[in-house]
Amino acid sequence: MPRDNMASLIQRVARQARITFRSPAGPAFGENLHRLQQLLDEVRAEDLHLAPRGPSAAAAAAGGGIPWGGAVPPVSYMHICETESFSMGVFLLRSGACIPLHDHPGMNGMLKVLYGTLRIACMDTLPPGAAAAAPPPSAGGGPCHRALYRSRQHYTPASPPCLLSPHTDNLHQIDAVDGPAAFLDILAPPYDPQHGRDCHYYRLLEGQPPAGAEPPGLPREVWLMETPQAADFWCGGEPYPGPRVCL
Repeated sequence: MPRDNMASLIQRVARQARITFRSPAGPAFGENLHRLQQLLDEVRAEDLHLAPRGPSAAAAAAGGGIPWGGAVPPVSYMHICETESFSMGVFLLRSGACIPLHDHPGMNGMLKVLYGTLRIACMDTLPPGAAAAAPPPSAGGGPCHRALYRSRQHYTPASPPCLLSPHTDNLHQIDAVDGPAAFLDILAPPYDPQHGRDCHYYRLLEGQPPAGAEPPGLPREVWLMETPQAADFWCGGEPYPGPRVCL
C-alpha cells in the first residue's frame, strides 16, 4: 500500500502524543498510549527524509561551528517539536557510539528505531532501604543506588517501540551495534532541571565475569554509582529535514 501522505503520519504522531501526555493520570491514558504506540510503530526513516549514513556523511552534516576541537559528536539530535507536555526529535548515533546509562525523572518515554541496530539496557531504581547488601567497597565517587537490571535487548526498525515510564525501565543505556543508527524519541514531559527533571548519569558497579563464564542472568539487582557526564560523550545538533509538525 502506498504511503500517501508522509507529513500526516509524523503530524498524527505529534497530535496523538499531545493528547496522550496532556493527562497522563487520566482514565484514558492507557488507551491513548496504545494508540500512540501503534502510530509510532508505523514510522520509517524515509517518512522523516532520513537515510542511513557513514562517518563521512555524519561529519559533513555536523560540520562547522562545533566547539569540540573539530571533533564530530558521537551523537546528534534533530529537534522536531516540543510542548509543555512532551518533546519529540531524532537521535543519530555514529557507528560504535553509546548514550551512557541515564535516567528520566518522573517521565514517560518512547523510542522507535529508524535505521541500524540498537542495544538497549533497561533498569529500574529501587526504593531506599530495598538493598539486600552494601555497595561494593571499591565504589568511591558519587552516590550509589540499588537498581533492578531488567533487560538488555537489540532493537531494529522491525521492532516495536521501546517504552519507559516513571517507574519501569526509567534508566537505560543505548549502544549503536555494527554501524550507525537513528531513533525517533518522545519524552513526556521534557527534561527541565528547574522542575526536578534533570538528566543524571550512572555507572554499573559490576566486575567482569571470568573468561568462559556465562553472564549473570536478568532480571537481577545491581548497584549503580552516579557519575558526571562522560568526557567522551556529547550531543551535537542537526537540522531536521522531515515534514513540518504544527501543534
